Amino acid sequence: MSAPAAETDKQRELRRRLEEMIATMAPGEPLPAERDLARDLGVARMTLRRAVDALVDRQVLVRRQGAGTFVAAPKPAHRLAANSFSADMRARGLRPGSRTLSSERRPAGVVLAALLEIPPGAAVLHVRRLRLADDEPMALEDLHVPADLVPGLTGEDLQDRSYYELLDQRYGHRIVSGTQTAEAALTSAEEAELLGVAAGSPAFCFERTCRVENGRMAEFVRSVYRGDRYRIMVDIFPS
Repeated sequence: MSAPAAETDKQRELRRRLEEMIATMAPGEPLPAERDLARDLGVARMTLRRAVDALVDRQVLVRRQGAGTFVAAPKPAHRLAANSFSADMRARGLRPGSRTLSSERRPAGVVLAALLEIPPGAAVLHVRRLRLADDEPMALEDLHVPADLVPGLTGEDLQDRSYYELLDQRYGHRIVSGTQTAEAALTSAEEAELLGVAAGSPAFCFERTCRVENGRMAEFVRSVYRGDRYRIMVDIFPS
């Protein structure tokens, strides 16, 4: 890792020793108490605090208010593809889960009807879920589905279940294509509370529509992913 241009030899040595110590620790393991660590490293507590702050800024470490400073978990890389959240997390060695926060059927407004290619006023199932990876919040998802495509589907059905898997196994529809946009965002107060981060924290916002084999639109979903737990990977090729 490259050092900042203004870094002194003493700061560089402290950073190196901290990084070597962190490399031997497991994700989620707490750092020793500040006074103990400063004593062991032979530096002033203020000097140590600045070095730890820099590692928090780089997301090598994470602070939890009232609990301490911990080794950050590695961010799972996400290749843009028409995969379910569950399949994506499993491919990265994480255990997927979800908690249904709300569920309702309501008539589609003009914009949602256009996205789902259904008549305005047609019934839509809206399910809000907190998506989990290894039991930690990863994303907040708002799923909108044409109700006639999935008769009888409820928010309870989607508790800890993949929508794509239910769509295939229960209704015989397979996702064949989709369009997804991704942009940087800042979490709102509500999103931050549900995701367990500070309001205004960096996030990724994904919006996606997907079709099944008969050409029908099967979903419009908006997901807000924690920026401190997620990164995007895109394969590129020469034109």
